[in-house]
Amino acid sequence: MDLHDTVAVVTGGGTGIGRATALALARSGGRAVVVTYSRSAADAEATAAELAAGGCEAVAERVDVADDGQVRALAERVRTRFGRVDVLVNNAGTTRAVPHHDLDALTDDVVHHVLDVNVVGPLRVTRAFADDLRAARGAVVNVASISGYRAGGSSIAYGVSKAALLQLTRNLAVALAPDVRVNAVAPGTVATRWQTSLHGEAGFAERAAVERRTVPLDRTADPAHVAQAVLGLLAMDLVTGEAIIVDGGKHVVY
Repeated sequence: MDLHDTVAVVTGGGTGIGRATALALARSGGRAVVVTYSRSAADAEATAAELAAGGCEAVAERVDVADDGQVRALAERVRTRFGRVDVLVNNAGTTRAVPHHDLDALTDDVVHHVLDVNVVGPLRVTRAFADDLRAARGAVVNVASISGYRAGGSSIAYGVSKAALLQLTRNLAVALAPDVRVNAVAPGTVATRWQTSLHGEAGFAERAAVERRTVPLDRTADPAHVAQAVLGLLAMDLVTGEAIIVDGGKHVVY
């Protein structure tokens, strides 16, 4: 896919991986990028302003991907304003930190919320833009996680949701073929504000240093590394239903 003059929608595009992806799309010649947010309004507006300063038409839109009405309304606004959608990056996600051994704390409400945002959310957004993506012969990239492959992560619910997102990617790749390609990226630990909010600055730095001992490339990913993988998948015209793990090779080490 040639990204020049494309229109992209990046959910959760105001911070972290979403922001880095939005900027990378703009630098690759994108005509317009829509960044969505649920709570981080100031960050999303700042990202949109940065995109616009670089010559890319940009807009920040508040959308809760757990609300189908909001998602469909977003699709209609984007359709009306830009007339097309070539790229969809399903990056919006959530988690609740629950120790894996504490099953009592893993309540139904926690599980339902995480699955609704991380699995049904990408389905809702893809469904809402499916006709636009078909018309453009576009592409979708879902942001999953290494936690979808192995036991670990912030909670059991989070890992299960990301495993389900990987399977959703494969199913959507078949459902939307041959017009739309659907792939995923599965990052390992990424240096984002979410990580520091979870562990604190010092705590995250310590955890990252320990983890790097088992990372062949001896580096902690930053959002730009993941954005690079997203753009790589967008460029691969004969690849669909696949996932790229972005963790410096940690997953290949026993």
